[in-house]
Amino acid sequence: MNKNALVTGGSKGIGRAICERLSKDGFKVIIVDINEKQGLSLADDIKGDFIVCDLIQTDAVVQMIVQILDKYGRIDVLVNNAGYQHVAPIEAFPQEHWISMLSLMLTTPFILTKHVFPQMKQNRWGRIINIGSVHSQVASANKSGYVAAKHGLLGLTRTAALEGGEYGITVNMLCPAYVRTQLVEDQLTSQAKMHNIKEQDVIEKVMLKNAAIKRLIEPDEIANIVSLLCSDAGSCISGASWTIDNGWTAQ
Repeated sequence: MNKNALVTGGSKGIGRAICERLSKDGFKVIIVDINEKQGLSLADDIKGDFIVCDLIQTDAVVQMIVQILDKYGRIDVLVNNAGYQHVAPIEAFPQEHWISMLSLMLTTPFILTKHVFPQMKQNRWGRIINIGSVHSQVASANKSGYVAAKHGLLGLTRTAALEGGEYGITVNMLCPAYVRTQLVEDQLTSQAKMHNIKEQDVIEKVMLKNAAIKRLIEPDEIANIVSLLCSDAGSCISGASWTIDNGWTAQ
């Protein structure tokens, strides 16, 4: 295989698992993240490449993707994974977090998609996978910025799928519920305070409250689905939002 995969937010959590899996599948993996130490370490482990970039900064994103395409000539797989959460009621939600969330989780995926599309069309092959959330499909209180960005990303996914189909480009979105990552760990304190419960009870009483399967999802489980979508077996799947939520939205 002589294909390149670009993964944003690839240094840890879901992104790291995806990078490791795509590397095993034979892709040359280009990791983009703000965490230079972890990114360089992972790139060394999987014999990939690492580029440090603050993906909230639009100008930096444009410059970065142009440089990557100049260096590698083509990006065959784009995984838009980078993200973060901030939990607060709407009236207390900081404006700067709203702007940052929409920039990182909606504007940046658009910019990257815009720039990889021409060469994917030329090559008549491409895979774009957006890592959304169960909050791409349903809402939860106190997550207005995150929910808005993830809902918007679903719209981008569907539109890009329609435009890319005749050129062999598939565009899909994964919508997981709570995954066992540092991002989830970082929410325990704020969620406990908001719901007036102990931190150790947040996973059971808040995160898994609506789930039929009472466990967190593992990052490798998300990476396995990414692998499927990048394989020949996934060539007819496009414009889909894959709900991976332990039965949360079945109710």
